[in-house]
Amino acid sequence: MENVHLAVEEDDIYTGYNDYNPTFDTEELDNDVGFQEAVRTSHGRRPPMTAKFPGTATGGRPLASSFGNRMTSSMGRPVTGAVLDGASRPMSAVRAAGFTSSRARGSTFDPLGQSRGPAPALEEKKDDLPEEKIKILEKKVNDLITESCMAQSMGNSQLALEKAKEAERKERALVRQREQSGNVEQINIDLTYAILLNLANQYENNEMYPEALSSYQLIVKNKMFPNAGRLRVNMANIFVKQKNYPKAIKFYRMALDHISDDYKEMRIKIMQNIGTVFVLLGQYSDAITSFEHIMSKSPNIRTGYNLVLCYYATRDGDGMKNAFQKLLSVPLGIDDDDKYISANDDIGSHMLMEAIKNDKLHQMERELKARAEKYVMTAAKLIAPAIEASFAAGFDWCVDMVKSSQYIDLANDLEINKAITYLRQKDFNQAVAILKTFEKKDSRVKSAASTNLSALFFLEKDYEQAERYADLAMIADRYNPGALVNKGNTEFVKQDYVKATEFFKEALRNDSSCTEALRNLGLTYKKLNRLEDALDCFQKLHAILRDSAEVMYQLADTYELLEDPQQAIEWLMQVISVVPNDPKALAKLGDLHDLEGDKSQALHYYCESFRLFPCNMEVIEWLAAYYVQTQLYEKAIQYFERAILVQPSEVRWQLMVASCYRRSGNYQKSLDTYKEIHRKFPENVECLRFLVRLSQDMGLQEVQDYATKLKKVEKMKELREQRVRSAREGSARGRREGSGGSADSGHSSSSNKGERLGAQVMSFPASSEPYESSSPKELDASYVDPLGPLVERPKTGAKVRVDDDDDFADEDLGDELLPE
Repeated sequence: MENVHLAVEEDDIYTGYNDYNPTFDTEELDNDVGFQEAVRTSHGRRPPMTAKFPGTATGGRPLASSFGNRMTSSMGRPVTGAVLDGASRPMSAVRAAGFTSSRARGSTFDPLGQSRGPAPALEEKKDDLPEEKIKILEKKVNDLITESCMAQSMGNSQLALEKAKEAERKERALVRQREQSGNVEQINIDLTYAILLNLANQYENNEMYPEALSSYQLIVKNKMFPNAGRLRVNMANIFVKQKNYPKAIKFYRMALDHISDDYKEMRIKIMQNIGTVFVLLGQYSDAITSFEHIMSKSPNIRTGYNLVLCYYATRDGDGMKNAFQKLLSVPLGIDDDDKYISANDDIGSHMLMEAIKNDKLHQMERELKARAEKYVMTAAKLIAPAIEASFAAGFDWCVDMVKSSQYIDLANDLEINKAITYLRQKDFNQAVAILKTFEKKDSRVKSAASTNLSALFFLEKDYEQAERYADLAMIADRYNPGALVNKGNTEFVKQDYVKATEFFKEALRNDSSCTEALRNLGLTYKKLNRLEDALDCFQKLHAILRDSAEVMYQLADTYELLEDPQQAIEWLMQVISVVPNDPKALAKLGDLHDLEGDKSQALHYYCESFRLFPCNMEVIEWLAAYYVQTQLYEKAIQYFERAILVQPSEVRWQLMVASCYRRSGNYQKSLDTYKEIHRKFPENVECLRFLVRLSQDMGLQEVQDYATKLKKVEKMKELREQRVRSAREGSARGRREGSGGSADSGHSSSSNKGERLGAQVMSFPASSEPYESSSPKELDASYVDPLGPLVERPKTGAKVRVDDDDDFADEDLGDELLPE
């Protein structure tokens, strides 16, 4: 309290603020002698005041002093920048501005230190130092590992392996340099591990399995890598690829021992691999043990499906049922699609739902659900015939289980598969009965069932019912390509090809990958003689089905119709490369080479076709005619005898045999053959003529008998021809007169009979033409597409290749069953 002074009431604490200081009087500067002296003596020596060097509070104006050589204000305060005690005073209180209190008097103002000259150059790093060499080499090793991984990600496995090897060599050099420099404790263990692991992976990617196993072995046996034991899984995978299954199981179990229980998911995956290898070994009981353990700990769809397969392999009905129930009870962890429906009319909510409706997560959920449904459907179709006394009872049990599970939508599909199974067993009535029960179901199931019913009635050639159910399928689902294909087929049968093309085109617009619609559209264009459009359809189909011999054959046939035999031959050669034992394709090749004038190639392909299928009359005729033309009658007789076996009631083949004997000079054998023909066909005029001629040439006594028989047969032939002519004339006269009644009907019946008789007489070969070539036949469908609802049957008995596929899709079931 001693230092506390109280203000006296009389004292005015605000006094002095209005006092005028003459120092700040600028009007009297002209009369200030000290100021004027300072201006005259120091103005020329002072540096100019610029904005670059901030001035003092005086604003660049020199202050006058009245104290001799010291510059002071009128109040006695030293002026900023004045010289005090031999040193310049700082212009500000900040020392970083470039001033020091110890600077000599008269020193130049240099805040940036420009008077000291340029800064010395930076000291260069010396690359020859051991530490720098080690750092550079380590960076190169890391860069090589990165380049190796990038090359592998781009699919260049060879380059990735080269980079991995180079990285391994440089890492060894790095370790040696560290040992030489005495920095052994600084060796990067993680870098060594990464290099060895990458090298082993690249060996495995290049299928260099022994080298990969050696690299993995180096990592596993090195105690500096504590978690390397799990790499035994990679080694086991290599043993699986080498089909060394016992050793693979051994290494899987060793890896399982090195992985703690904390890594539950990894242990489950290794157990799955062990079960799969047991399946490959055929040890289904051991596989069941592994899969049952997984289903009890962490069930998943794949393991449940494998468990069903293992029980099916052991024919354990109860096990199959239990495994199927476990498969149905596996939680998918997928929410209902209702969450993607906005609950209110908020625009922001709608935009959010539209954004997430097709994002990556929803796509992954759909794929998981589709895969799970596929496993359930396949398992049900597999075990249904095996778990009960009949497949119908098995399907019923599976349907009941599915209806009580989360896959309730698959129950109707199982019912359709039950109908398909009846169809495979040729029980059409049961199949129709089951499919008709779906007429009152929802649109999707109704469309699938109607599509199958349409196909079924189409197979039975009940085209009215086929068209009716095709219409029902289209009403239920207008975008069902199978229904549209069936509708187009019914229009094709009615020969309304233009309308059929419209339905096939609509099916393609709804599903561009519908191969049935594309193939049938090409066939329809061929019927309309739009060959260029047909060729375009078959070329598109070939782009989808690259190895389909049926499509290649259609391309060859279309090019032949376009009069481009070279292209037709090229496509037929591709057909032969796919199905080398197809007799129809070989015969067609022979025909095309014959048209091109290449008889040797034609003979080769015809002989190959005859070897594979010796009952094709076209091939037999061509070969026999070829050997007749080349006067190799003995070879021709072999093929004519084959024709006799195929068509024993056709007299002309036997006449050909006798003719060959006669032309080869074996008259006795020819005479015996003609006698045998006369015995079988006593009214054959050609046979009697040759018997008369041969008997005359050989001087036989039977000449007169044969001549008498010939005249009698010729007279009978003339009478038949007269009857035919009179019947035709009477029929024509009756039509002109327009008369009716029983007489007209009698004339009509006699006319028809005469026409048939005349046609029968005219079918016999004339003596001037011993060899008749058959008319060319279409070969546009010698291959059968199992998915093609509408194809044309080959006219000859060539073998047909049919592929059997048990995996049916709902919307394509009808297409599977359509006629081939």
